[in-house]
Amino acid sequence: MKNILLPTDFSNNAWTAALYAFQLFKQEACTFYFLHSTMLKASTGTSFSSKLSRVMTENAQEDLTELKLKAEAENANPKHSFEIILCTYDLQDAIESVCNRQNVDMVVMGTKGITGALDIVFGTNTIDTIKNLKSCPLLAIPDDFEYEVPTQIAFPTGFIRTYGKTLEPLIALANLHGAHIHVVHINTEDELSEDQQHNLAQLKIALEHHPHTLHWLPDYDKKERGITEFIKASETNILAMINYKQTFIEILLNEPVIKKIGAQLKIPFMVIPG
Repeated sequence: MKNILLPTDFSNNAWTAALYAFQLFKQEACTFYFLHSTMLKASTGTSFSSKLSRVMTENAQEDLTELKLKAEAENANPKHSFEIILCTYDLQDAIESVCNRQNVDMVVMGTKGITGALDIVFGTNTIDTIKNLKSCPLLAIPDDFEYEVPTQIAFPTGFIRTYGKTLEPLIALANLHGAHIHVVHINTEDELSEDQQHNLAQLKIALEHHPHTLHWLPDYDKKERGITEFIKASETNILAMINYKQTFIEILLNEPVIKKIGAQLKIPFMVIPG
C-alpha cells in the first residue's frame, strides 16, 4: 500500500496534480490524502482572526469533503482510497508532519496556486516545499498538464556525491510504467575526478537492472539551457533531480532562472531529498 499526499488549495492546478497522481499510480494500491491548511497571515487582527478562522475552517472542511467525493466519483479505482486532512498551522509543517505520520511515499502538488500569475512557474507553496521537504520526494505538476504515461525520465547529475538510498524514489518511479532513465551529465570539467568516477560506477550498479542510458552534454553557458534542450530532444516525460544544497535546483528556483526555463519546463518535476 502506497501513501500519496496531495496538498490542495482547491485550485484547478491542484486538481490537475491529483488527476495525474491517480493515473500515475493506477496499478498500485494507494491511499491518497488531501491536505489543506487554513492558517491565517499574522497581520490579521486577533478578534477578526478568530471569527474568520472558524468560518474558513468550516468552509474548508466542506470543500475537502466535496473534493473527496469528487475524487471517488472520477477515479472509481478499487485499489484507491481517499482521506482528508485539515490543519490550521503552517502548510510546510503540516506536509512534513503528515509525511512522517502516514509514511508518505510521495507528495504530488501543482506548480502554481489558485492566485498564481501566468508568468510565474512555481508558486510560493511549491518552492517552499521543494526547499524544505526532507522525508520523501515531491512531484510538481504543471498547470493544465494532461497525463501521459511516463516512459522517459531525465535525471541530471554531476556525480559529485554518493547516491545510496537517494536513488530509490527514482527507480520506484521508473518501475511504475517501465520508464527509461536518461542520466544526463553536463561536461563542466575536462575529465571526471576520482570521486566522480567512483560515484558514476556506483550509479551504474544501482541502475543495472533498469533501462537507462548515459548522456554527456557539452558545457552550456547556462545549465538550465542544456537541461531544457535535452528534454525537448528526448521527449522526456518527467524531470527528476536530487535536491542537494547549493545545486542546480537552488539555482533553478531563483526568479530570473525560473523565467528563463519556465517556458520549456512543461513536464512534471520530481525533487528527491538529498
